[in-house]
Amino acid sequence: MKYAFLSHVAATMLVATASLTSMPSPAQIPGPQHIALQQSGGYSIRVGDVRVTSLTDGSVPQNLYTLLRHTTRQNIDKLLARNFQANPVEASINAFLMEMPGHLILVDTGSGELFGPGKGGKLIDSMAALGFRPEQITDILITHAHSDHSGGLVKGGQRVFVNATVYVGKPDVDFFFDRANQARTGYDKSYFDIAQNTLKPYLDAGKLKTFSGTEQILPGISATVHPGHTPGAAFYTLISKGEHVVFIGDTIHVAAVQFPDPDVTIAYDQDEKRAAAVRKHAFAEFAAHGDLIAVPHLPFPGIGHVRADGKGGYDWVPVTYTNRDGN
Repeated sequence: MKYAFLSHVAATMLVATASLTSMPSPAQIPGPQHIALQQSGGYSIRVGDVRVTSLTDGSVPQNLYTLLRHTTRQNIDKLLARNFQANPVEASINAFLMEMPGHLILVDTGSGELFGPGKGGKLIDSMAALGFRPEQITDILITHAHSDHSGGLVKGGQRVFVNATVYVGKPDVDFFFDRANQARTGYDKSYFDIAQNTLKPYLDAGKLKTFSGTEQILPGISATVHPGHTPGAAFYTLISKGEHVVFIGDTIHVAAVQFPDPDVTIAYDQDEKRAAAVRKHAFAEFAAHGDLIAVPHLPFPGIGHVRADGKGGYDWVPVTYTNRDGN
């Protein structure tokens, strides 16, 4: 598959200097170092006739000892060390923008105000750095109704994207808009509050559309529900000129752990068993077909391929960074 790569880098960057005189062994790897400011903006590729841009909403620290399931601290530490990481691990929050005739489409909206100052909430700044305004967005594809995907839909309880139609899997609306499901499943109450607070303003404005199974929702874009992480968790597939990219939502959170061991789940999963089954099936398909995928929580820009490692696990192969004029 041939892609024409474009890049955008905006705002001020702080550059950290480091000694390159020696490479530490895994046992010597220090904890993650936090750099207060990086960049706003995005990184773009071309899929057929469509420019697809990964936008940064920021990043947040994740304590994997408390979040990951079906593993041990020892296994987490071992797998992180292979990637020169240590717990806690910084998780990117990526959203994606598609530019099509008559449509300017976001996939997810980041966390908005929900994580508090300094953690996420940078999507609008990233859009602005590339010359886009919220009122220009025509369509928003929500992969699932969790805070770091639907949170940016609202600010102060009001719609941020006043001209946009929001698409979301119908099972998410059915599940999160019925409080009886919280008591029935024990899934955290906050998930129900967040889904209702972020989606209902669009529902009330007649700007919320739902889908079930597999449906074509926009020209060249289909949606498929994959229950597990949430009941309405969805993949979105863009096809243009024989090329395609799949936006897979929270099928994976931690590359260092869940690629080599796809059975590892996370506390955010509503149905851990089904979430693991979705991940394993999807990874096998992506690896077999060489699909390009876009992922919210892998290191920015979160676009690349999955490769089987020959041992029952997988490797992540990010797109090649390109920054030049011309084709």
